[in-house]
Amino acid sequence: MYRLRLYSVRQARAFEWIYKRVEAVMVALDPVFRRLGYNRVERPVAFVEKCVKTLLFDCRMCGQCVLSSTGMSCPMNCPKQLRNGPCGGVRPGGFCEVKPDMKCVWALAWDGASRMREGADRINEVLPPVEHGLTGSSSWLRVSREIAAARRTAKDAARQTLAEAFSGARAAEPAAAPLAEEPEKAVKRNSGV
Repeated sequence: MYRLRLYSVRQARAFEWIYKRVEAVMVALDPVFRRLGYNRVERPVAFVEKCVKTLLFDCRMCGQCVLSSTGMSCPMNCPKQLRNGPCGGVRPGGFCEVKPDMKCVWALAWDGASRMREGADRINEVLPPVEHGLTGSSSWLRVSREIAAARRTAKDAARQTLAEAFSGARAAEPAAAPLAEEPEKAVKRNSGV
């Protein structure tokens, strides 16, 4: 398991590419997940996520995956579970203070981040503390739901802005023939009544 974790850090750029593709697929599946119900798909998605991430990254399924921010090195593997950088006791050669035969998770994180396209910027972001209530849940599903919801909100706001601009333009539009009156239903819908 440890060797696969080291391999994943060395191949951080490839895993970053794969992660983005998985995220895109999960966001695209949002309409299906909403129709089925996120509660129903949580268990099977979490099971698949746990199998994949445990094998490749020695994942602890904290429910708040930050692999893309930490060079594909899971900070939950740190014996002290530090999420924002190494402790002051990193041994020479980048080895862990608590487990001397293990490389420091954060030394690996910096190595992996240096290999990623966006890693140098993302590793400097301060990560929130672990919310233990999410332990065991799918971070893939949670992140894709948040992204899909943000896109829906932006799309709805754009539609509303366009509808408001159209009604104002229609009233001010010069025309050779007089404009037909708006149907009563359309007037109520646009005015928010």
